[in-house]
Amino acid sequence: MDVSERKTQHILNNSTCSTSSMAYNDSSCHCDSERRQNSILYSILKNDSQSAQLGNQPRTPRLAVSMHACACGSKRKVSLRSPQTTCKSTSAVLVKTLKFVMNVPCFRELPVDDQHTLVRSSWAPLLVLGMAQDRIDFETSEAPEPSMLQRILTSGQDKQENQINVNAGVALTDVQGIKMFLRKCWGLDISTKEYAYLKGAILFNPDVVGLQCQHHIQALQSEANQALNEYVKMIHRGDSARFAKLFLTLSILRSINANVVAGLFFKPVIGAVNMEELLLEMFYGK
Repeated sequence: MDVSERKTQHILNNSTCSTSSMAYNDSSCHCDSERRQNSILYSILKNDSQSAQLGNQPRTPRLAVSMHACACGSKRKVSLRSPQTTCKSTSAVLVKTLKFVMNVPCFRELPVDDQHTLVRSSWAPLLVLGMAQDRIDFETSEAPEPSMLQRILTSGQDKQENQINVNAGVALTDVQGIKMFLRKCWGLDISTKEYAYLKGAILFNPDVVGLQCQHHIQALQSEANQALNEYVKMIHRGDSARFAKLFLTLSILRSINANVVAGLFFKPVIGAVNMEELLLEMFYGK
């Protein structure tokens, strides 16, 4: 277990979420949404303050794709140069991310349907955020287009046509967005605690359709943002713009498409699998 994993596990072990009487039904949620100073996010803020000041060592990321968007970027397709290696690394990050989510007491108190909904909507940005934290870099190359002969020969053959689609890659502009986000995070040298707050802000998204406890989830997201702001003011007193920079970075993260993440990091190795079913299997062992 590396230093980052130990720090994250320490945060989870010392996090507490005050329990409240909850009554759920099909149309409303009666969760207690008042501010709680001893909740998980404020516990993260108060505990382990010394180790948080250490942060991560800055590194210079290797950017395999130019960050300057071109007019043909939406048409050009790219794929991973080392899909097996990158898929293995991103899969490990996904497992760590799901474990992090499951160890958040406030998340476990939510109705199961809300848990499923939040995981389905946030797994991709949480994964990319975890890649930034673990400094997972990747290289791409232009994906070869299937020839006309291949299209003719595989016409009507679902399995082979599906294999072509899997190897077709994703749009260059989408990859540039992921690269831009990773570069922003590495440039800010985000600490373990800041990553934890950012994960909370992404996970507890009240704008997801179909939530039973929307108001409670909105309160949790507001709490994550407030705790991040207080932490930044306490640790980075000389950088008054840091919170705004982190918040701007989140806006880039929210624009990353889940289908792009699946198509780039998983489908080249495991095929056109249903990511939602895979997540539920990993999350609940079903």
